[in-house]
Amino acid sequence: MKTRIITGALLTIFLVSCKKEDKKQPIDLLEGPWRASLTVQDNEELPFLFEVMEDETLKIFNAEEVIDVDEVEIFGDSIKIKFPVFEGYVAAKFEDSLTISGSFIKESLDRTVPFKATFGEQDRFDIATPPSANITGNWETVFSQDNEEDRYIAKGIFNQNGNIVSGTFRTTTGDYRYLEGVVNGDQLQLSTFDGAHAFLFTGKVTDSTLSGNFYSGNHWKEPFVAKRNEEYELPSEDSLTFIKEGYDGLEFSFPDTEGAMVSLDDERFKDKAVIVQIMGTWCPNCMDETKYYVDFYNKHKEKDVAFVALAFEYAKTKERAVASIHRLQKKLNVPYPILLAQHGTSDKKKAQEKLPMLNHVLSYPTTIFVDKKGEVRRIHTGFNGPATGKKYEEFTAEFERFVTELASE
Repeated sequence: MKTRIITGALLTIFLVSCKKEDKKQPIDLLEGPWRASLTVQDNEELPFLFEVMEDETLKIFNAEEVIDVDEVEIFGDSIKIKFPVFEGYVAAKFEDSLTISGSFIKESLDRTVPFKATFGEQDRFDIATPPSANITGNWETVFSQDNEEDRYIAKGIFNQNGNIVSGTFRTTTGDYRYLEGVVNGDQLQLSTFDGAHAFLFTGKVTDSTLSGNFYSGNHWKEPFVAKRNEEYELPSEDSLTFIKEGYDGLEFSFPDTEGAMVSLDDERFKDKAVIVQIMGTWCPNCMDETKYYVDFYNKHKEKDVAFVALAFEYAKTKERAVASIHRLQKKLNVPYPILLAQHGTSDKKKAQEKLPMLNHVLSYPTTIFVDKKGEVRRIHTGFNGPATGKKYEEFTAEFERFVTELASE
């Protein structure tokens, strides 16, 4: 009887020991350069580069942009990479120490894109042949030219050095941020990935024309055509959105993240020029704009100017929307209130219903300038971010001039 008990105990210890040995040990994320890719429509590959640092944080590179990623979890043979500010994340497994495969996931939009990363590769796109043209300069561009409903105009701004190209497309509602790629012969390839948006442009080039396709993740594809035009400019961003006839000005009342209702009638805005930012925590252009506004606010606290943001969130629940706002506030050290204007959708028509005095909400972001008397003095559609170079410098200079004027009245 005793022998049986001892044997059973030994068997239990043996089985527990085997289970422990069967558990996969965490795999080290190799320090150094990695090349990642997402698989989009037409089985096209959307590549981007990142580097793993000594402390297992990441740096993602898009031309001049560097994105620091400090939320990396490894458990067994699995890895989760959560990107700063945005809700998107990579969930993947180690095929071996040199290869990771899985998905880039945006839960609120029910979007999943195949992901793969390989250690040691440092070229975003292969350089195969000398370029047949140099696309440095400005390009008058039309997306979805033959589709009246989806058609929109843009301005391509590029710089090419040998095969290597960087730049962006500016639209009337913002820009496509930092694009980087190559020209091989007459073939153009450009991409960017920032944790929220994954963009790929492919096409054919000549000295005077561009034509091809734009891919956004694996859910959107549209054609574009462009012609070289150094004098081309988009319509003024200050003329696209305005207060409709019959309305006296801007009015809103939305809750902050603690649930307290905030409106322009609050004491905090009295006798101040107010900058009202229409945005979403999911929007990279909004993030670029918020970084600039935070910097401006901190440098000009003594001026009679206040900021308030109205967040239109696609998170499915109020709780998740508020969590996204808190995350943005923490990551960017936002000192001004961000109000939850809407959750469950980022549809611009729905946003316009919340602000019926506007002719439309054409873009995230949109900035409304309100003077000390409560009058709307200007509405600026979109944001020309750092990737637009000179246009960004022009915007920031004009913003500082105009806000200083409003604050001194």
